[in-house]
Amino acid sequence: MRILFILSFFLLLLSSCGKDRSIKIKAINAATGQPYAGLEYRVASSRTAADGEKYRTEASGVLDSNGEAVVNIKQKKGRTYSIRVVEPKNTCYNKEITQYFDSPYDVNGTFTFEFAPCAYLKLHVHNVNCINSNDEVRFRRLWISGGETNDFLIQSGCFQYDGEYFSLPAGNYKYEWQVTKNGITNNFESSFQLIENQYYDFNLDY
Repeated sequence: MRILFILSFFLLLLSSCGKDRSIKIKAINAATGQPYAGLEYRVASSRTAADGEKYRTEASGVLDSNGEAVVNIKQKKGRTYSIRVVEPKNTCYNKEITQYFDSPYDVNGTFTFEFAPCAYLKLHVHNVNCINSNDEVRFRRLWISGGETNDFLIQSGCFQYDGEYFSLPAGNYKYEWQVTKNGITNNFESSFQLIENQYYDFNLDY
């Protein structure tokens, strides 16, 4: 009985000590690919206790000039570990503000946070050679830098549109549009780049 008690004690002791784990935290600008230096980060753990969820900060600091930090912690069983990077000012995109150990964002111990600053776009769509109500245009915007694609919007007839400036992440974009007139469909596309804080007008004339 005493041997069993001692064995159980040592197993409990090993479990409470946890295992050493080294992780890397990175932050990059999704629009430019450049690192974000000086952002604050925090590694926290949580566990469910009888009186609710208990949280503890395991490590914290700021990212270096390369937008990186290497953190060594003791990972214990029964705890959930999360990493958070405080997003920079003027941010219009973050890939995932909080990431977790053993999630799809955990790539061999490296956690990459992506942010993008804001730019501003105004869209103009004009059927400049309208034939009749059967004219149709289908158009969509793609954010190449972030790998995002929107669904096609469909408008018919002698469509005219002049929007207002709206914010969106800086980076490389492309508009694709399909025009159908007299039963004939033609495809078009045009690429452009939005720079941080830039105001840009895109004219889609068909």
